[in-house]
Amino acid sequence: MRLRDCHNFHDFRRLARRRLPGPIFDYIDGAADDEVTHRRNTASFERCDLVPNVLRGVENIDMSVTVLGQKLAMPIYCSPTALQRLFHHTGERAVAAAAAKYGTMFGVSSLGTVSLEELRKAHDTPQVYQFYYHRDRGLNRAMMQRAKEAGVQVMMLTVDSITGGNRERDKRTGFSIPFRLTLAGMYQFGIKPAWGINYLTHERFKLPQLEQHVDMGSGALSISKYFTEMLDPSMNWDDVAEMVRLWNGQFCLKGVMSVADARRAVEIGCTGIVLSNHGGRQLDGSRTPFDQLAEIVDAVGDRIDVIMDGGIQRGTHVLKALSLGAKAVGVGRYYLYPLAAAGQAGVERALDLMRSELERGMKLMGCTAINQLSRENLRFR
Repeated sequence: MRLRDCHNFHDFRRLARRRLPGPIFDYIDGAADDEVTHRRNTASFERCDLVPNVLRGVENIDMSVTVLGQKLAMPIYCSPTALQRLFHHTGERAVAAAAAKYGTMFGVSSLGTVSLEELRKAHDTPQVYQFYYHRDRGLNRAMMQRAKEAGVQVMMLTVDSITGGNRERDKRTGFSIPFRLTLAGMYQFGIKPAWGINYLTHERFKLPQLEQHVDMGSGALSISKYFTEMLDPSMNWDDVAEMVRLWNGQFCLKGVMSVADARRAVEIGCTGIVLSNHGGRQLDGSRTPFDQLAEIVDAVGDRIDVIMDGGIQRGTHVLKALSLGAKAVGVGRYYLYPLAAAGQAGVERALDLMRSELERGMKLMGCTAINQLSRENLRFR
């Protein structure tokens, strides 16, 4: 199977599975507990039908949107995700370059493997910095100031990861950074030697956003340990309000799911919220973002940019979310599998397929611009 044989999300996933050692594939692919929420995130779109209009003159299609003050050529962006150079040695560099080519936004994680400064210098497309709130308040301020000085346009605080989710696939393989593998995990690396050769022959793996603050060499810092020991479970609305004031710009909360929290985000001056259950990787059994979207949009959609991510695999999923009132949609696994499969070429192919699906879907819906999508285009079963 080659990249040119990939025509959808599932094809990219299969190719990534062939190329990645099992523990790394499971880190991307897995979710919390029984992974129920992960499955429902996509299944939720199947309960909603599109109702197209015809004879609307759809020769020219405009897919552009403005969200969080940023003009995007299409209404999806690459959500910030951690550890991307584990999936392919180009990591965030590949994702940023692909996003720039297609005129959309990309994100850099606090657990990113390329520095936000390097990416900001390389690309003038909108960049999000995904931030975790640490116990050390000085560290929080320093990291925010660093992002401001680098020219990052959007601060995105993740608020649903105050502790790590119970990701049992990672426990079975011993996935951690640095690696501390079980015998089963070591076997999986042994049968995929190409990944190890690639890993060892490129630049040293690092977490540049954290390397001045976290000693990665003195022991195995697992992802769950980072969440448990370094992040601050006492974080509250007053803390976030202070961050909003300090940032004094586009500030988005990722992981908001309730109307009450959405209203508080407006009150403290946030400019955007992302409805997200972290891809099902945190609280298993939580409601899906798509199912919650209309309720949130009705409550605050006229005062704040409402975005959603979770379960997006098709252009029609994006159109359904936009019809309910989302300003844009974030994708994670949708670009991580192609990144793992083929680096920048994989991410570009995934974004190109999505752009084609969106254009085709809008024509078939009888819409020439995103603002023509509405709930009149939808029916729920």
